[in-house]
Amino acid sequence: MFRKRGPKMTDDQHKPAPDSTPKTVNEDGLDIPDTEADNMAEDAETAFPGMDGLDEGMLGQVQEMMAKLERADELEKENADLRGRLARLATDFDSYRRRTQEDVNAAQGQGVSKAAEALMPVYDDMDRAVTMGAADPAKLIPGMQAVQGKILGVFAGLGLEATGKEGEAFDPQWHEALQVVPGDEDDVIVQVYQLGFRMGDRLVRPARVVVSKKG
Repeated sequence: MFRKRGPKMTDDQHKPAPDSTPKTVNEDGLDIPDTEADNMAEDAETAFPGMDGLDEGMLGQVQEMMAKLERADELEKENADLRGRLARLATDFDSYRRRTQEDVNAAQGQGVSKAAEALMPVYDDMDRAVTMGAADPAKLIPGMQAVQGKILGVFAGLGLEATGKEGEAFDPQWHEALQVVPGDEDDVIVQVYQLGFRMGDRLVRPARVVVSKKG
């Protein structure tokens, strides 16, 4: 028996049917079905969840660190400026202190020179009194009294005021009582051991005196 032949197949019918699955070409040039590529993307998202949020967080941290570094650089510049200003102030203060000390030394030297110059005539008078007293002792006392008066005049010229004279009321601010003796009045200087001096409201040397007390 002969089998009935069907219609003759053409060349196109001999070829396998094309794969209708969409494909994607990878970096190596191989075709990868789109479904498989989609699966790989899904796997990546599953393996590294929240990558987008992580990138944003890291970027924020980097920006914050950069801001801090910029601020640190600004603070370093400010510190350098302050150190420079402090060094200049220290130099200026040292110069001012040195000039002030020089002025004080000059004023002290000038004051000593003026005081010595004022006392030189007193020395001359004392020298004459001693010379005259050696020849005639009776003249020694008047000569020394004249010298004493001239010295008090020099002290007055320097701003010193004598305190603690006989008959003066006793004042503990200016006087030092060495002894208390009976008298007609209280707190009256009856004898002076050492004359005191003051300059305005400042005590230079207290007078050492004997004070009376009723009784």
